[in-house]
Formats: sequence, structure tokens, C-alpha cells
Amino acid sequence: MKNIPLYEVRQISTLKDMLESSARLYADEVAFLVKTEEGGPYKSITYRQFFDEVNALGTALINLGLSGKRVAIISENRYEWTVAYLAVVNGTGVVVPLDKELPVAEIKSLLLRSKADAVFYSSSKKSEIESIANELSDLKHLISMDDDKSEDSVLSYKALLNKGFELMKNGDRNFLDAEIDKEAMNILLFTSGTTDKSKAVMLSHRNICSNLMDMCSMLYIGKNDVFLMILPLHHTYACTCGFLCQIYRGCTIAFCEGLRHIVKNLKESKTTVLLSVPLILEAMYKRIWDQAAKDPKQLKKLKLGLKISRALKAIGIDVRKKLFKPIHDTFGGSIRLFISGGAAIDPKVVQGFQDFGIHCVQGYGLTECSPIIALNRDVDYRNSSAGLPLPNTKVKIYNPNEDGIGEIIAKGPNIMLGYYENEELTKEAIVDGWFHTGDLGYIDEDNFVYITGRKKNVIVTKNGKNIYPEEIETLLNRSPFITECVIYGKEGEGEGDVEVAAEIYPDMEKVKEELKNENPAKEQVYKLIEEEVHKVNKMLVLYKYVRHITIRETEFEKTTSRKIIRKYN
Repeated sequence: MKNIPLYEVRQISTLKDMLESSARLYADEVAFLVKTEEGGPYKSITYRQFFDEVNALGTALINLGLSGKRVAIISENRYEWTVAYLAVVNGTGVVVPLDKELPVAEIKSLLLRSKADAVFYSSSKKSEIESIANELSDLKHLISMDDDKSEDSVLSYKALLNKGFELMKNGDRNFLDAEIDKEAMNILLFTSGTTDKSKAVMLSHRNICSNLMDMCSMLYIGKNDVFLMILPLHHTYACTCGFLCQIYRGCTIAFCEGLRHIVKNLKESKTTVLLSVPLILEAMYKRIWDQAAKDPKQLKKLKLGLKISRALKAIGIDVRKKLFKPIHDTFGGSIRLFISGGAAIDPKVVQGFQDFGIHCVQGYGLTECSPIIALNRDVDYRNSSAGLPLPNTKVKIYNPNEDGIGEIIAKGPNIMLGYYENEELTKEAIVDGWFHTGDLGYIDEDNFVYITGRKKNVIVTKNGKNIYPEEIETLLNRSPFITECVIYGKEGEGEGDVEVAAEIYPDMEKVKEELKNENPAKEQVYKLIEEEVHKVNKMLVLYKYVRHITIRETEFEKTTSRKIIRKYN
């Protein structure tokens, strides 16, 4: 077991304390890179400007009578979202980030459940928010991020900001001097799921700040780093690890114009670290090999480069950045680290990026844990593992079976206060201070945490054997002809028997290439996919064999954090 010291981190007790000290330390450094017009150049916003605008907006919100109230935010990723978030939590009240992809009925339901007094929204949500406003008696203030002036019942973000600056100039210190109770609920987050299933997670400043300090002590993030924000900010993973962490460490955050602009924005912003989810990283990795495969000479060159690189690295010579310069250039030429979270990533992809000279690590967490529980370090990692527990978080396996696999439970300052207005569910989830994650896994002799799958997804055979769908899905997804798949249990022929089934969304471009047919028959597609499934079956023990295959014509429905919505639980 390695005994490598943790990185030194600045102590913070609240997000207000964090922002104030960052503004002091990094005043003239660039906090954000934003685009004021589509396709235009990035414009920079300094830490000093960000700090001043958070204070001005917070002052205006308190002046509106929102002290101690709930304020929702619903929009695409943008600078105004970040200002609104900290203007609420750093002295106004409780922030309620909402998913902009939700249908209007669910938005209405969550605004009702959270008892929101005000809501910030962008022009893309204007018609939906304004259409339901009259039906929400608690909702007193609508704040448009895009309107220049306040009109009728809609307040303008810009006008509020100006009002706040004016109030501060005249000596209003209500926001600046507001005391923060670091143990109280200041953040209310709804987990993904339909309205009746989504749980409202209550987090405090202490929860988030402990997580920020602990994760940064394990993984080096410095003031010279530039992060491209590609994940939705309402999600805790993106908010804590892709926004608050960067403000804490003095980094720069560049806003991505959309998934199809990632490559362009990586170059323009000179991104050094990309926070992502497996689906995106795995697609990027596949694309590298797909491009190489189009030219046999290029493919041979790439494979030879890997052999040479590994041989030289074994004797302490690292030439990866030179050898694989075209790949580095694809990612903007400045990238040094990929961080994967939100779900388990294929270890072969992690190793693959490392072989190209781009370090890649994965972490593990849940909204209820602010969100990180375990993280691979940049100096101590196992690619198939979720990482080591954070310094102040205890992780253990509850009720392990003969293989040491059981439910992962965690205890620490990052564990939520509970589920809002649901004491029963809170008592089920937190027992004697230990949060029960619902994930199954084991811990090795060096304290690395491994996840085998979700408790609710496990397929249990007639003989009591446990099959973890995620393991088989990872193997199937390595096939060039499979874009994505879901493994589930299906009733077998014998009484009480359960057999493994796969629903598969093929990569039709690759299938057509392989079959040399622009319009292949369904039977041909099925046969090709069946052959791929048979190859995977050969790697598995008999009871894990995939016995049933369904081919689908559209990709699986996903959450906004790019997780497949499983319909077989």
C-alpha cells in the first residue's frame, strides 16, 4: 500500500468563506470564460468581478424580502446560474437547483414541493415558468436571466444586479454581514426520477465544504487549470466538482456551447481538465480508434506507437505526448486530466487514455454524499476501482457475502442532513450515522473500493447466484457493433428460473460497414449482434450467459447526467 501524503488544502467552513478567500487570493485571475454570442470568442470574468456580482445580487435578493426563503434556479449552464447559486446560499436562503429538461408538470411539482418563493430562469424556460406561476401560491418572484428590464410580474436579473450595487453603495450590508449556519439546510436537491420517486436531498455548507477540501487533498487541482463545463450544473457532481471546486482552487471555468462543440471549445479555452461521465469518455475513446481504423497505415502506426511508448515508459522514458500529439491536439493540445464520475467507466478506456498520455481517473459518489465518497488519486490509483475513501469519510461493506461483496455504506461530514419532509426514508437510508448507498461492492486489502453494481439491478438465479448486469454490459459495450445495452433478468423455462437477457442498441454505421450493405435485413443485424454476444458469453461462467437478445432501433432514454433509465427494475 502506498503512503503518499495528501495535497495541502486551504481550510474553509462555509461557501461564503470559500468565495471571500478565493476572491482575495485570485482577485485578477480569470474565474470564467463565457460567450456572449454563439460561435463568438470567449470573454473573461475575473474572481473580483464574480465576487462583487454575487454580493450585489445577494443584497438585492434580501432587499426583495427573500432572507431565509427558498430560491429555485432553472436554466442551461451559464454564468448567471453560478452567480445566482452563491447569491442564494451565501446569505439569502436555500437554493433549489432544478433540471431544465423536466416536463412542465414536474417543474411545477418540484416548485410546489420545495415551497420556492422565487425562481431564476432563462429565456428557454420562460413560457413554461410564466405559464405555471399563477398556480403556485408560494412563488412570489419570477426572475428572468435574459430580460433587460423588470416588467409586470417578472423581475430582470440585470436590473436586480444594478439595484444590488446601488444598495451596497448606499451602505446596505444585510447580505455581506449575513451569518451562515454551516449545519443548516442551504441546498435542496432533487435526485433524478419521476416526480413521485425523486427524493429531495438536504445539504449544508459543512457537507459541501468538507467534500471540497477532501477531494482536493487527493487530486491536484491548481489555479492554472481550465475546466470545460459540459455537465448540467443542477446535478451535484457537476456543481460540487465542476464549479465550486474550481472557485475554491482558483481555476478557470469555460462554458461549453453544447456537446457537439466540445472539441472546438476544448481548443478555444485551452482546457486542461475535463470532468465527464463514462458515456462521453467512452465515445471519445471509441472515436480515436474508429478514425485510425479508416486508414490501415494509421492503425498500424498507432499500435506500434503504443508498443514503443510502453517499452520506453518501463525504463523511465515518457514520450507519450510527442508520440500521440495528434490525439492531444484533438482535445485542444492542453488537456492533462480526464475525471470520470456518475457511473462506472470501462477500465480499458481509462487505461487507454493513460497510454496516450492523458491521465484519467474515476471517482464514486451520490447526491446524498455531496457527492464524493471515494476517488482515485493522480498519484495512487487502480483503474478498475472507484478509488480510495476520502480522508474524512469512512467506507465499509455491510452484510458481505462469501465473496466479500455487500452494500457500500459511508459515514462522514459529507453525508446529507436527510431527505426533505421524509423522515421514514431518511431513517431507512441513514442508520447509526451510516448512509446506505444501495450500491454493491467490496474493498481490497489496500482500501480501494470496487463497485459490482446497483443492489436493485442484481439478477438472482434459482440457485441463489448473483449476477451483476453492469459487468456484462461493460463487456458487450466493448464491441464495435454495440453502442449501448441493458442487461436484465427474464423468466426462464423452469419454475422460478431466471435467465439473463440483453436489450441492445447497435452502432448501425459499423454494422453496415461490416455487412457491406447500406440496408441490411433485421435478420443480418441480429446474427452479427448474436455473434458478439457469443464472444462475451465465452468470457463468462455458464450461469451468467446471455440467453435472450432484443435489438432496439433507438438509443435508450437517459437522464440529463447521461445515465440510461433502466425500465427492468
